[in-house]
Amino acid sequence: MTDIPNIDRGERRFGRVNWMGLYTLCRREIRRFANVWTQTLLAPLVTAGLFLVIFTIAIGPRRGDVMGVPFTSFIAPGILMMTVIQNAFANTSSSIVISKVQGNIVDTLMPPLAPFELVIGYLAGGVARGLFVAVAITLGLFVTTGLAPQHPFVLLVFATLGAAFLSALGMLAGLWANKFDQMAAITNFLVTPLAFLSGTFYSVEALPPGLYEITHFNPVFYLIDGARYGMLGVSDAAPGFGFIVAVGATAIVLLAAWSLFRTGWRLKA
Repeated sequence: MTDIPNIDRGERRFGRVNWMGLYTLCRREIRRFANVWTQTLLAPLVTAGLFLVIFTIAIGPRRGDVMGVPFTSFIAPGILMMTVIQNAFANTSSSIVISKVQGNIVDTLMPPLAPFELVIGYLAGGVARGLFVAVAITLGLFVTTGLAPQHPFVLLVFATLGAAFLSALGMLAGLWANKFDQMAAITNFLVTPLAFLSGTFYSVEALPPGLYEITHFNPVFYLIDGARYGMLGVSDAAPGFGFIVAVGATAIVLLAAWSLFRTGWRLKA
């Protein structure tokens, strides 16, 4: 009788990285929002356009230049980044929460995917959705207002970092939440205030002491400020310092997400 080798069933026999599994998860997360593009891509563009029109009509005629640029141009990068981070957060958080509520999260956990592969897979969907929105809004601004990025590469870097940071936060929120109302609470009391109170519609130089200092501890402020520099060439803080803060904050949140996936927190019994 031929001896049957004793194979450890938990051994990863496809190398250090499960490229096929990782590709499949990335593809699933991207197709997930692409299949309902009217909700995930078109709707954010309409919302961003409404923000721009409403603020321009209500405040623009009476508002002078901000940091040397017209008010409409000043708020455009903030609205762009706000839309990017909201959609990146929604993509990863909703994907995990829906899977948990429907009971099919096991379909993601059972394949031989390492924790870092799960993080990358979910991250790919959130970043892709955020960048699609960023490109579409940038093109829309150019067509409607003639506003073109002064530093396109800087804008792309900060848009990518913003999408990555909020995608990672979305993973943490999705892992924590077990119900849709818990997810809605995080969106309403964390993500929305971070987006609105980070210099989206104003220069932080106008803030009173105390609130001004607090704002500079908010990573989203540096993301919006960096996007404004990429679009207009002006910013409240040094873009280089903002890049360092954004990279550090993103790395910390991604590490936290990897740690929770590794332990199976609120995913496994």
